[in-house]
Amino acid sequence: MIELVLGGARSGKSAYAETIVRAQPGPWVYLATGQAWDDEMQERITRHQQERGAGWLTVEVPIELPQALRDAGEKTVLVDCLTLWLTNLLLGEHDIAGATEALLSALATRPGLTLLVGNEVGLGIVPDNALARRFRDEAGQLHQKIAALADKVVLTVAGIPLVVKPTAGEGKI
Repeated sequence: MIELVLGGARSGKSAYAETIVRAQPGPWVYLATGQAWDDEMQERITRHQQERGAGWLTVEVPIELPQALRDAGEKTVLVDCLTLWLTNLLLGEHDIAGATEALLSALATRPGLTLLVGNEVGLGIVPDNALARRFRDEAGQLHQKIAALADKVVLTVAGIPLVVKPTAGEGKI
């Protein structure tokens, strides 16, 4: 099963996803796409690792997310987050279309539960520069493609998960 969890900054999306993962038998795989470019980001990474606690196998994958998903086998996986992965691809001038197709292929063949967290960046104003507009557009396209493949899509708002694409038997907002 694939579940896509979207929301704004500090909306509770990661906490929600971690709760779903912890309800599964461990150990769990945390695919971390963020990179510590400065002291503040390193502090965030360290704090998040401590908050997650035991039972997690953390793998840092700033670029090679599709391969890491394949390597996880049947274990439950949490990818946090898609938009940081996209940022790494964009700033590193990687082939985003090719990387997206590789990600979709890896997801389509995964035997285990996979939760993917992403920042919903399309709800604000149009960015004032070309790079930010491209990022917004690429993120929207990436999320749409994953949502089409996903069994469930959840939007988090103020810590409240809203199911926008239900699995069989669930209600829809």
